[in-house]
Amino acid sequence: MNDVQHNDALAFSARVLGALFYFAPDSALAEPLVAAFHNGEWATQWPYPVEDADMLSAGFAAASDESLPQAWQRLFIGPSALPSPPWGSVWLDRENVLFGDSTLALRQWMRDNQIAFDVQQNEPEDHFGTLLMLAAWLVENDRQPACDQLLAWHLLPWAPRFIAEFIAKADHPFFTALGRLTQQTLGHWQSHLLIPVADKKLYR
Repeated sequence: MNDVQHNDALAFSARVLGALFYFAPDSALAEPLVAAFHNGEWATQWPYPVEDADMLSAGFAAASDESLPQAWQRLFIGPSALPSPPWGSVWLDRENVLFGDSTLALRQWMRDNQIAFDVQQNEPEDHFGTLLMLAAWLVENDRQPACDQLLAWHLLPWAPRFIAEFIAKADHPFFTALGRLTQQTLGHWQSHLLIPVADKKLYR
């Protein structure tokens, strides 16, 4: 895979995965993606090699007593404690809090790179889905060095732990399969990075 192919693959996979982790599955932005994973279309379109693709396809299509919107609510919104919180500072801050020092460092990096974060509510910038979609935007706007920094400094130091916990505790076949696909995809991204992933202590 040459650089152009890798950039296209990263942008596509980051945008798809980011939307599925960030938006409700019955929302206008996520619903078509959910349908593509349910009916198996994803398997021929995914830009990276996938291990156990048949098993993942079965997971995406499997029925569950819990609806997909209910599972998404449980995993990402609450009201109960989230099994695997999707914000970086929960994993990187000693007190496991939102808006921790790692969030402030990300915010400063975004300012230094003239990246605006526009949301309707007071939301941390380090949501896993948001960072994936930001990575896609950077690649699509020919800002590959900034994307590499985002991945190496602000996402990959904590994302593997988050995803491992997410897979272990998702308790829904669709989201378990999504976690496994994401785990493999992050590995492909990291193998193409030109800078080392920062070594940061995790507190969860």
